[in-house]
Amino acid sequence: MAATAATDPREILENSTMTAAQIAVVAITVFLNAMDGFDVLSIAFASPGIAKEWGIAQTALGAVLSMELIGMAVGSIIIGGIADKIGRRPTLLACLVAMALGMLGATTAASPVQLSIWRVFTGLGIGGMLSGTNAVVAEFANKKWRSLCISMMVIGYPLGGTVGGMFASSLLAKYDWRSVFYFGATATAILLPIVFFLLPESVHWLTRKQPANALHRINRALKKLGHGTVSAVPEVRESDRKKSVGDIFSAGLISVTLLVTAAYFLHIITFYFILKWTPKIVADMGFAASSAGRILAWANFGGALGGAVFGILTARIGLKPLTITILALTAVGVTIFGRTPADLDTIAKLAAFAGFFGNAGVSGLYSIVAYAFPTHVRATGTGFVIGVGRGGAVLAPILAGFLLETGSKLPTVGLVMASGSLLAAFVLIFLKMGTDGRVEARDKRAELSSMARARA
Repeated sequence: MAATAATDPREILENSTMTAAQIAVVAITVFLNAMDGFDVLSIAFASPGIAKEWGIAQTALGAVLSMELIGMAVGSIIIGGIADKIGRRPTLLACLVAMALGMLGATTAASPVQLSIWRVFTGLGIGGMLSGTNAVVAEFANKKWRSLCISMMVIGYPLGGTVGGMFASSLLAKYDWRSVFYFGATATAILLPIVFFLLPESVHWLTRKQPANALHRINRALKKLGHGTVSAVPEVRESDRKKSVGDIFSAGLISVTLLVTAAYFLHIITFYFILKWTPKIVADMGFAASSAGRILAWANFGGALGGAVFGILTARIGLKPLTITILALTAVGVTIFGRTPADLDTIAKLAAFAGFFGNAGVSGLYSIVAYAFPTHVRATGTGFVIGVGRGGAVLAPILAGFLLETGSKLPTVGLVMASGSLLAAFVLIFLKMGTDGRVEARDKRAELSSMARARA
């Protein structure tokens, strides 16, 4: 293809119609997030069998359920920074390898401690994957469809749980809990060649970092994405070269970082109560483990639908008010779920209702994160928000397990756990966002930077 008139390759992707190759990249991130969804929920699917085989108590099981969340917290923060330094593509490939090995290793566990170690290792890959995929979608989608593409990526998570729940239920009806991890390891490994051959390096990252042979690599990525090439790489100002991943704590971004992180932290506590404890709650009502898996699949089906609806609504309703409303409705849904009777049809409907708003809230927060952080800290910022949020989610299954074990009834537990999303909605009220969805703190920083250059 001939060189285009655009001087900045990022503008080509920002302003051009999305090509089939760009859509394929977004589709890949949906599958990657689906694998994340299944990997995280695999331990929930397996939890009744684990508790029965090893005879562990509610609180101890809650700790095992939280182990990959610890790995995710560390992986999101550390690997998110690595993705901003070495690139999106190699980071995603390394995370897939870690996830596949971790899932396979879980099948060899002979005690809760061994299983916990493998779940932490798996969580490292999942955490890095989550921070990387959000950056990939934000940088491969054009400006017009970015929010919708992010929402589509996010619904991969509950889709993985839905489809995975169906497979898990079938597997658990015939085999023991280890079969769930065998399935997860195989599916994760299949994604490795797909990412290797179909996902180029981010043009935004290459333009910002300008590694060796930057022009050749940028044009190769542009051609692979179905666009024209550029004749030169845009000059990077010295001030931009000095920027680092630590800028998420700079004066222009610190308030955004703290507010979005707090909102995500609080919402995930509520969201993970549904994801982690639904199978055990259903099993404790006297239903089979396979039935528990199907209920969780319904929760994830609702989540997938909620993410899709959110993506459509972002074209008509402001990102911030839409997200706040959905977070408040999540709290309502989880409170109602806590009052569910021991009837599978009713439980399935309420789980789908809670999942619908819970995952739509995640879509909203992911979209806000994508707009909040510039390229050089996009994966770092995303990783920090997810890392701290998932670190807080470690508390969700442990807290729920403690409340249940100390005699609290399910309605009380549901009400307590639902308060996280309600508080998250309150926190977002203080986040200042422009009419185009961008965080005003970032725009102000850019304005001040421009004024400083003018004076120079």
